[in-house]
Amino acid sequence: MSSTASLQKKSPAHSSDERAAYYERIRPLNLAPLWESLHALVPREPQTPCVPALWRYDEVVKPLLMQSADLITAEEAVRRVLVLENPALPGRASITQSLYAGLQLIMPGEVAPSHRHVQSALRFIVDGRGAYTTVEGERTTMSPGDFIITPSWAWHDHGNEGIEGVSEPVVWLDGLDIPMLRFFDAGFAENDEKRVQTVARPEGNSFARFGHNMVPVRHDHGTPTSPIFSYPYARSREALAALQRQEAPDAWTGHKLRYTNPLTGGAPMPTIATFLQLLPKGFAGKVHRGTDGSVYSVVEGRGTAHIGGEAFEFGPRDTFVVPSWAPLRLDASEDAVLFSFSDRPVQQAMGVLREAFL
Repeated sequence: MSSTASLQKKSPAHSSDERAAYYERIRPLNLAPLWESLHALVPREPQTPCVPALWRYDEVVKPLLMQSADLITAEEAVRRVLVLENPALPGRASITQSLYAGLQLIMPGEVAPSHRHVQSALRFIVDGRGAYTTVEGERTTMSPGDFIITPSWAWHDHGNEGIEGVSEPVVWLDGLDIPMLRFFDAGFAENDEKRVQTVARPEGNSFARFGHNMVPVRHDHGTPTSPIFSYPYARSREALAALQRQEAPDAWTGHKLRYTNPLTGGAPMPTIATFLQLLPKGFAGKVHRGTDGSVYSVVEGRGTAHIGGEAFEFGPRDTFVVPSWAPLRLDASEDAVLFSFSDRPVQQAMGVLREAFL
């Protein structure tokens, strides 16, 4: 009898024992059998470990942020932030497999000192007025709903001096590509020699040069990040209000706009896409999903996010996460405005982004 025929006649249990012994022999040699993990490595559709979650701001997060101010100063912490960890990824400082999110607090009179890092960052202002951020020598005042960019390897610091007699705690949502950079082992950071930067350009200078469908004649932009680093909420909200008056909402996303780099038409940052959408009162959206897991911050209004079979009622300043390929349906009990961000530019560059509108 041939050896092949002999193998075919062996019992499954005996074959299983032989395989297990074989795996034990090759493990010390840093070898592993692909056939034991192929289906997990190349799934029929995304199998994210992430789960949907919602963080309630007024009832839960804000009181805890204020308690942290009694424990550590912004300067001592460098950045006083409560990280929003996906419940399925504890200890990894990740809200999705590729994105980081946290809520940062700066109290009146405080400074978060100047530093830089290769991770791209966004700031979406959630609560309070009177703080500022300075990026590469240009300062911008922070107001709720503003979207502000910190480009890769750009010096930046934050402070809270108050404005027009108002002096109050200010909180913003940080969104960074930290998990992506960690995956590539490409992270660098540097602390500035100065506590705060010298302001070299007047506030609003970048918007004046690039925010009106015009560009300085001899401008040579050498970075993929938008030359506008502050997108004021007042202008964005005005655009959504005009769309609400002029046309019917999209059946899946309502009135949804994406922020752009005015020089390229692409995303403001090479690794993170950002959006703002308005769901009119009574909106009952259809189900849609995408491979780019998304983080949402509620600016105005109330509604319900139905994510993968779970219902999350949201209100102003709440944050929620939609994992990759999770079915999403949005309802609004009153006019609601949502800011969101995802890793869409990276997936588009790789040619792997998929969406479904059901």
